[in-house]
Amino acid sequence: MTQRGRATRPTGPAGRSRRTDGSRGGDRAGAPRTDLAARRARLREVIEPVVTREGYDLEDLSVSRAGRRHVVRVIVDADGGVNLDAVADVSRAVSAALDAAEESGGDIVAGEYQLEVSSPGVDRPLTLPRHWRRNVGRLVKVTVRGAAALPEQRDGQPAGDRQVTGRVVAADDERVALETGSGRTEHMYAELGPGRVQVEFNRLDEIDEADEFDGAGEDGEDIDDIDDEDDVEDEER
Repeated sequence: MTQRGRATRPTGPAGRSRRTDGSRGGDRAGAPRTDLAARRARLREVIEPVVTREGYDLEDLSVSRAGRRHVVRVIVDADGGVNLDAVADVSRAVSAALDAAEESGGDIVAGEYQLEVSSPGVDRPLTLPRHWRRNVGRLVKVTVRGAAALPEQRDGQPAGDRQVTGRVVAADDERVALETGSGRTEHMYAELGPGRVQVEFNRLDEIDEADEFDGAGEDGEDIDDIDDEDDVEDEER
C-alpha cells in the first residue's frame, strides 16, 4: 500500500504538500453523509479513467472521515497482480489527476485528505469473473445457491444452499471450475455467492508481493499510522 501524505497533511504529486484555505477547506460539523457519497462519485469520475489508462482495474474506491480530514482509499488490480512499483506509479498518476481536476473545477474533497493506493488483500471477496480468474490455483470457500442439500449442511443455512471448499482450476467469463474432495465441479457465477480465498500456511510464499508492503511509502519508508483511527467514519460502499 502506498499512502500519499502524512497524518496531518494532504499531498500532491511527488509528495508536494497542498495547502487548503479556510474558504475551501473546512467541513461543516454535522455535514450530511450524502456529501461523502457525492465526493466518492466525483472521485470515481477522475480516478477510474486514470487507473484504466495505466492498465489496471479499479476494484474499490472509498472515502472516510479521519478526524478533521478525509482518507481516499483506492484499490487496484490486474492479471498477474500488482507489485509495489506499480502501486507507486498509479498513486503518482492518480494524485496528478486529482490536482489537475481541482485546479480546473475546485476541491473534490473539501479540506485536508490523504490518498492511499493498494492492491486487494487475500480477504477481499471474489465477486466478478476476473476475480476468480486471477485466483486460479487458490483454495476458496463459496456458497453454492440452489444446490442439493447435504446431510452435513449447517443448521440455519438456507435450504438448497451449501458451502463448498475447493481449488480454482479454471475460470472464464461465464463459469468457474473447482476441484473439491468429491471431484471437479463447474458452476455458473449466478449460482455462487462471494468466494473467499482460504489462507494455506504451506503456500504463504504465493501471497502477492504487494501484501508485504502495507504501510510503506513510495521510497519504502514507514508511514505513520493515522493517530485518530477511532474517529474514522467509513463511507458506505
